[in-house]
Amino acid sequence: QVQLVESGGGLVQAGGSLRLSCAASGRTFSSYAVGWFRQAPGKEREFVAALTWSGGSTRYADSVKGRFTISRDIAKNTVYLQMNSLNNEDTAVYYCAAHRSGSTYPPSSRNLYDYWGQGTQVTVSS
Repeated sequence: QVQLVESGGGLVQAGGSLRLSCAASGRTFSSYAVGWFRQAPGKEREFVAALTWSGGSTRYADSVKGRFTISRDIAKNTVYLQMNSLNNEDTAVYYCAAHRSGSTYPPSSRNLYDYWGQGTQVTVSS
């Protein structure tokens, strides 16, 4: 069992930056892929970014490429999402999720993720 706790959300002006953190407890992230998803009011939960813990392979949604960066700190068993150049469309609850896998490339489908955090709100004001 993996427990995930997100932090770092908040209110930021358009063009600003935030860094989200996802800390795991219960076990380490090794052999997992870790992803970030987001859900805006009235919309479905969508993929944002993910990485494989073992090799660090990453993938991004087209909407965040070049603006968001996912990374990991192995010693802290924590995954980060650095978000730059934020705009109103980035406003959502952001969720961290873990997928048990030996794949070399992280999945983007939320249905493949086994564990989820409680979410952290990101609000971008114009």
